[in-house]
Amino acid sequence: VGCAEVTIRKIEADERKPSPQVAQLLAQQLGLAADQHELFVRVARGVLAVEHLPAPILGVPPQNSADGTTLTPTQARGVITTLPTGTVTFFFTDIEGSTRRWEEQPDAMRIALARHDAILRATIETHNGYVFKTMGDAFCAAFTSAPDALAAAVVGQRDLTQEAWGTVDPIRVRMALHTGTAEPQNGDYIGQPLNRVARLLAAGHGGQVLLSLAAHELVRDGLPAGTSLISLGTHRLKDLTRPEPIYQASLLDLPANFPPLKSLDARSTNLPAQVNELIGRTREVTEIIALLHGNARLVTLTGPGGTGKTRLALQIGAELLERYADGVWFVDLSPVSAPDQVATAIAQVLGIPESPDRPIRDGVHSWLRERQTLLLLDNCEQIIAGVASLVADLLRSATKLQILATSRIPLRIAAEQEYAVEPLGLPDPATLPDLEQLSQYDAVALFITRARAVRAEFSMTNANAPAVAAICVRLDGLPLAIELAAARIRLFAPEQLLARLISARMQTLSGGARDLPARQQTIRAAIEWSYRLLLPTQQRLLARLGVFVGGWTLEAAETVCSDPESEVIEGLEALL
Repeated sequence: VGCAEVTIRKIEADERKPSPQVAQLLAQQLGLAADQHELFVRVARGVLAVEHLPAPILGVPPQNSADGTTLTPTQARGVITTLPTGTVTFFFTDIEGSTRRWEEQPDAMRIALARHDAILRATIETHNGYVFKTMGDAFCAAFTSAPDALAAAVVGQRDLTQEAWGTVDPIRVRMALHTGTAEPQNGDYIGQPLNRVARLLAAGHGGQVLLSLAAHELVRDGLPAGTSLISLGTHRLKDLTRPEPIYQASLLDLPANFPPLKSLDARSTNLPAQVNELIGRTREVTEIIALLHGNARLVTLTGPGGTGKTRLALQIGAELLERYADGVWFVDLSPVSAPDQVATAIAQVLGIPESPDRPIRDGVHSWLRERQTLLLLDNCEQIIAGVASLVADLLRSATKLQILATSRIPLRIAAEQEYAVEPLGLPDPATLPDLEQLSQYDAVALFITRARAVRAEFSMTNANAPAVAAICVRLDGLPLAIELAAARIRLFAPEQLLARLISARMQTLSGGARDLPARQQTIRAAIEWSYRLLLPTQQRLLARLGVFVGGWTLEAAETVCSDPESEVIEGLEALL
């Protein structure tokens, strides 16, 4: 069908939808009848849910209800056919160690997976659940009733445990339940509860049923027979937001002892908890992790202030905790002002004591030499030469060490793989999509989320959507600028906010949270932080370039801005 294998893998994992052209080619290659192509493309693109297909497409004779209405096969079986709305309990599952099993026993796994799917689907539907997504061996289901969801998990675990799988090891499925409010969209859901239940699932083990505090409160007074709930304590999950009390459903006739949860608390790390979830950046997280999995020793996230480099690095560190036996460690270099203080900052994080008998730099080398560690070095730009020198030495002596750095400029050493962090995805203001599709753009989603944090009743409507989109576009999709603008929603409607951005952008983009670094509390401070890192000759070149209106050519810049003390081309490269 003319696309790369990695694209097919992402389509299979539901990480992306095929383009209309690829979906059309798939329909042709699958030998579908011509009159079925349009429906196939709509389902593949997520516009139409499978359950809503006409009955003949599924190969089942149509049935009629009492009033003569044609039913889909799903409806005819008495299964819920529309996404539950309001407060929903989400039930996620997947098979532990499935990747290894597929590599070792592909034929047995093919048969086992079909039986696994049949058991879980029947159990979910029998307990009034709705399967809204499957991804490989993972099930995503929604229930209007939390007790129904727990009952499905209990029955499902018993049925799966009793099954004769025909594989070397029994199939072990982990399960997670979380209750919250999410928005249905194109046969799927969007909202924070889905991230939460996915993180909860990732912390569990095969055969284990985990519940969040919200789900626990709704089921504890009506537990299935032979079921009890065990508190596993409070844990920080991989999304780095607030700690989560986690509970385990203990089944009388099934194993109840499992290894410690795979949460941040179970690993060596000092990753700070985050007050907000990461919006968007799915592609960036995937690509950067792929670089580190590909054994890149140093990956530097570059970009101007406010693009979210630090938050992205923290998320990647949390995602990779299980990969590093000796931990993931975050080192904030923004307070460091001298080259010899870089090693001291790292030593303080790693708990390496200072000794009068040897330099602290040697102590850092010794600690890291045989350890499998990921260092997150944040804000390298103001001490770039000192960081580059130490990092180059560390990578030569510590063969298991990998470093993820954030900086407004690259370190420029041999081992470096630079990754430019771009602004968030933006819509085209001239051809705005409908509200549901517009909210899927990362910049718009961030604006809506942060606006609701200061004004709970805020919502994007057909009336204000053009203004919201225009705000995000005018701010170039820059996360910091969007967050500062969204904070003004407590005072201004989107249309008024847009007008103020046009007339007084710098004054409007201020007033950031008091617990943020000063450079992130206003856009002016974010720009000033970069300006102060420039050499005097570079600052002078920037000022001189200000005489041009609407851009300039290289020749014009060399003519107008030439300076006997510096080269214009070198200066432009530094400014870029």
